[in-house]
Amino acid sequence: MEICRLLLFFAAISPIFRLIHATSGEDDPIYQACVGHCKETGCVGEKCFQHCNFSSGENPIDGPWYLQEPLYQRWKQWDCLSDCRYHCMIAREEGRQKLGLQPIKYHRKWPFQRVYGIQEPVSVAFSVLNLAIQFHGWVSFFILVNYNLPFSPKKKPYYEYTGLWHIYAILSMNSWIWSAVSHSRDVELTEKLDYSSVVAFIGYSLLVAILRAFNVRDEASRVMIAAPIVAFVTTHILYLNFYQLDYGMSHSSMTFFLLNNA
Repeated sequence: MEICRLLLFFAAISPIFRLIHATSGEDDPIYQACVGHCKETGCVGEKCFQHCNFSSGENPIDGPWYLQEPLYQRWKQWDCLSDCRYHCMIAREEGRQKLGLQPIKYHRKWPFQRVYGIQEPVSVAFSVLNLAIQFHGWVSFFILVNYNLPFSPKKKPYYEYTGLWHIYAILSMNSWIWSAVSHSRDVELTEKLDYSSVVAFIGYSLLVAILRAFNVRDEASRVMIAAPIVAFVTTHILYLNFYQLDYGMSHSSMTFFLLNNA
């Protein structure tokens, strides 16, 4: 009965989620006009961005390669389009707030405020906190199997799944690292690394769950189970990086990742 009630509840609220997902700030004509004007003039209202036309070294953005800033210097500042989108989003949301309208998403993200150049400081903080928790758990497990439990005559831990859990911890920490990086500066590269690391972790979690649930100890059997999962995960990562970054599927993966680490 409780399951039926939950299904009915989710069925009832699903149109709301579809409506929220369909509301897109980048389709707002006022926002589009603001971004277009900013890209041409480098200004949003009274705020102008010098690097829309010149780098911090007074070199033209579209000039020869030898006049452009090195990558490590360009990384520390936002590019023209990012600044235009950000400040147009802020300006548009201020206008919507005066009209009593609710916030909407812009480029798949809710309105946010930068803090010291960090795009989403709260998300970064939670990602770092999760990373710290995962690291603490990994260190505790390492101490347990290497110092508190006896070794086999072959000088290996008696627990046969030790190696699998070490890899699990490394993939989990890697996912949270790229989550923090992506939330601090969301560009195409960091976004792909974030999603790819999550997909790799989810695929490996499935593999470990199968091996552990069915107590698979034989190496040949492990390889037979791992091969199709690794092939599927690898194909999906290549699909996300070189064909299409499917945000709907990726967000579902993110949800599973968060629940798995809860």
